[in-house]
Amino acid sequence: MPALDQALRAALNNRQDLLTELHQQGTDCYRLFHGSQEGVGGLTIDRYGPQLLVQSFHQSLSRDELLQLAEQCQTSLNGQLLLVYNDRSQGNSRIDRTDSIYQAEPAALEDLVGHEWGLNYRVRGRHAGQDPLLFLDLRNARGWVKAHSAGKSVLNLFAYTCGVGLSAAAGGASEVLNLDFAEGNLAVGRENGQLNQQLRPMQFVQSDYFPAIRQLAGLPISARRGHKLPDYPRLTSRQFDLVLLDPPAWAKSAFGTVDLLRDYQSLLKPAILATADDGVLICCNNLAKVAMADWREHVLRCAEKIGRPVRDCHALAPASDFPSQDAQPPLKTLILQF
Repeated sequence: MPALDQALRAALNNRQDLLTELHQQGTDCYRLFHGSQEGVGGLTIDRYGPQLLVQSFHQSLSRDELLQLAEQCQTSLNGQLLLVYNDRSQGNSRIDRTDSIYQAEPAALEDLVGHEWGLNYRVRGRHAGQDPLLFLDLRNARGWVKAHSAGKSVLNLFAYTCGVGLSAAAGGASEVLNLDFAEGNLAVGRENGQLNQQLRPMQFVQSDYFPAIRQLAGLPISARRGHKLPDYPRLTSRQFDLVLLDPPAWAKSAFGTVDLLRDYQSLLKPAILATADDGVLICCNNLAKVAMADWREHVLRCAEKIGRPVRDCHALAPASDFPSQDAQPPLKTLILQF
């Protein structure tokens, strides 16, 4: 596929300065090809430490195409990587685990370690979930947290595998609390902590977002109409110096619905109330259809409405391995200073 060869060659050339910078700061996890913005929609190529992860979301690659692009990447990086190909072009973007096109070597599917900002992260080419264990487009936010968390209490909401929490611990946070609904995600977070034993231990709470954050914010808990409240961990009302809110696009439970398009406010309000005076809230929205300007206005209006006006607000864009032709990347991040 000449178009793919040419597009990948351009992408690798465009990243040379960035990759030099990343390697110098102790990072070997990054995106090598962002197909939707670099000429081949639905194709991503990521490096996770010793692993090269290729994923196709619209159309399967042939074996020859896959091996050729892997060779291009390895030549550009001047090193051999363990290749994993996840064909996700079938329904619901789920991984085709039959591996009819390419079967990864056993070593590529073992538990591996990647690095970001000098920290160690668990890497698995395949696991029970669908997505990689570290979302690379949030790297700049993790770096910001690492640089601004010294002596602070940190609350990591929708923590996934706790990369933000680990960054806070590395930055000298006095306390880090990771909150996520899935025990499997938190288990990887604990692994990440064990891979960085020089850091202060983190705390982990497995809970639905709504009962946890509403308790922390001092708000009542109510069930969705017609649903009985399930059991949930009891937490004490309190505030944190630094809060990270990075919800999925959509999720539903007996306690409420996560809907970034129609109801970001129900997520944002209690997160603001759980942020201390003079504290910082970092909030994210990963819906491409939501414009930054509109979302920013909505966030600031919500804060004003509940009596917590924002003193300073600035956006934090993903690094250049996630290019955006219209300067409107899907992941939008705002840093709010109260």
